[in-house]
Amino acid sequence: MKQSWYRPDPQLQLRMFITMFLLAAVYLFFIAVMLMSGARATTVFFFALVMLGAQYFFSDKLVLMSAGARVVEREQAPELYDMVARLAQQADLPMPKVAIVPSRVPNAFATGRDQRHAVVAVTQGLLDLLTPRELEAVLAHELTHIRNRDVAVMTMASFFATVAQLVVRWLMWGGFGGGRRRRDGGSIALVWLVSLLVWLVSFFLLRALSRYREYAADRGAALLTGAPSALASALLKISGAMGQVPQRDLREVEGLSAFFIVPPRVQSLFVELISTHPPLEKRLAYLERLQREMAR
Repeated sequence: MKQSWYRPDPQLQLRMFITMFLLAAVYLFFIAVMLMSGARATTVFFFALVMLGAQYFFSDKLVLMSAGARVVEREQAPELYDMVARLAQQADLPMPKVAIVPSRVPNAFATGRDQRHAVVAVTQGLLDLLTPRELEAVLAHELTHIRNRDVAVMTMASFFATVAQLVVRWLMWGGFGGGRRRRDGGSIALVWLVSLLVWLVSFFLLRALSRYREYAADRGAALLTGAPSALASALLKISGAMGQVPQRDLREVEGLSAFFIVPPRVQSLFVELISTHPPLEKRLAYLERLQREMAR
């Protein structure tokens, strides 16, 4: 695949590497404790594998169904379709499916397990809000998510976190261990505590990884379109329009916030550590730096 248009950010790549390294260390510690305790976690691993397998292979259908999106052909939305097709060709990506969500909340997302099973979706609110140049930047951001295989990366990265979460719940309700549970209460308690710790630590690390991948998608959009300012303008418009959208409409799409280019907020504060997206101010500062670098 041609990748000459995309130049990684070394500092961003380093932060993502460190996050993945820490996740791997946490997960290896978790596996070691599980093995040493003799806990029979086969069932939990199986359930986690099934859950994440379903999420991976059917993510496009599940997300589109949740959003109420409909896939459109070129005849139904020629300008949008042609814009996605042109950007996909520039990025040397297979043409993804294009979908429109009948929501007033201005936003966009990409989903799909790989580059050949991808979908780019935009809301009607986004189409009504942005100029063609701004819309192009948003679509380039979503296509960069597809190029970077973010659905696959986040699904694989979250496997052991899902296992730890299931172990915590399983043991709370008297799960695996059988008759050993009463005889080996100390070992079971250790597994529960370690699982809880792994679940909490991986939660924060996965959120950090998600934020870094948003920066990477912003960078990809800036390089693909050659206009970081267009994406900055789109982000400002989307964020500003959120405050004017009725709370009921925001609640309808809040469950998809991790997929959106700008997550909707329902009259509450989100600290950066538990957010899937970087703060708008930091994204704008990053795009401004890219603008200066590209102007040299």
